[in-house]
Amino acid sequence: MKNIQSHRKDEHVSLAEKFYQPVAYAGFTEIKLRPNALPEMGIDDVSLQTKLAGLPIEVPFFIQAMTGGSPTTAKLNRRLATIARETGLAMAVGSQSVALKYPELADTFQVVRNENPHGLILANLGADASVAAAKKAVAMLDADVLQLHINVAQELVMPEGDRSFNYLEQIKAIQAAVSVPVVVKAVGAGMTRADALRLQSVGVRYIDVGGKGGTNFVQIENARRSEKDFAFLTDLGLTTVESLKEVNGLGLSVTATGGIRTPADVIKSIALGADNVGVAGYFLHQLLHHNDQEIIDLIERWKYQLRCLMVLLGVTKLADLSERQLR
Repeated sequence: MKNIQSHRKDEHVSLAEKFYQPVAYAGFTEIKLRPNALPEMGIDDVSLQTKLAGLPIEVPFFIQAMTGGSPTTAKLNRRLATIARETGLAMAVGSQSVALKYPELADTFQVVRNENPHGLILANLGADASVAAAKKAVAMLDADVLQLHINVAQELVMPEGDRSFNYLEQIKAIQAAVSVPVVVKAVGAGMTRADALRLQSVGVRYIDVGGKGGTNFVQIENARRSEKDFAFLTDLGLTTVESLKEVNGLGLSVTATGGIRTPADVIKSIALGADNVGVAGYFLHQLLHHNDQEIIDLIERWKYQLRCLMVLLGVTKLADLSERQLR
C-alpha cells in the first residue's frame, strides 16, 4: 500500500502540470534586452561556462529539483537523468526525506546516479533535517552538492505539513558536517535581502532565490486541501526578478529558480546577478509531452540560442553580463 508521502509526490507532479503556465509571471517579461548593433565578435567567441555551488558547469542552466519517492516518479527521474547525461547538464532531485523514512524508496532517487554516474548531482532535503539525515541524503546519491530547501508557506498550507520552523542553526550545523557545498533554496516565495543576510550570517555562501512565478506550491497544496481555503495566499512572495534584485551585491553565489521559460530568461537572470539558473516546471512539462530525444534536442537549441543572445549583446563571457544589457 502506497504511503501518504509517496502518494503526495505523485500528486505534486500531477498538480504542477495542471497549473503549468506557458508564460510565467516571474518578472522577466517586463525586462528587455539592449542589443549591441556592433558586437565585433561571433558565436565561436562565446563561453557559457559558469559555476554552481562553486563547481564548474559548462552552461548556465540545470535541471532543478522536481521529484522522486514513488514508482511513477522514479521513471521520471530516470528519464531526467538520461537527459542530463546526454546534454551535460547538472541535475537536482526532489526532497529525499521520503526515502530516509522509507528506505525501500531510495532507488527512486538513486536511479539518477545510476543513469548518470559522472554527472553533477544535487541532493535535496528540508533545511530542518538532522545532520545524520543530510549525510545520508548525500551518500544516497554520491551527490556533489546538497540543497536545503526553506518552504514555510508550502508547509503551512500542506494539510500534513510542518507548523514550526527553526532553520538557521540547523543549516549552520549541516554545513559544518557535510563534505559537499550546501545551497539554501527558497521554494516559490522568493528571498528578501534580510533573508539572504541572515543566511550569510551563519556561513551560507550559496543561495537559490526560488522566486514566485514558477511552480506555485501554495496553489498545489491548497488544491490538496478539502476546503481549498488558502487561495488567498496564491500570490504570496517576491518574483524571481524581485528576489534577484534584493540579494544582488551581497557577495553570495546566486541561483535563479522560478518561472524560467526561455534562454532570454536565463540571460536576464545572469545579468541581474545570478551565477546559474534552475529550470523545473518547464522541463517537467516537456517531459510529460515529449520523448527524451526531443527534450535533448530542445536543450541543445537552448545552448545555441544562449550563444546567439550573447553575440546580440556583444558579450563573450557570462561574467561580463550586467544590468547594462537590460532596460
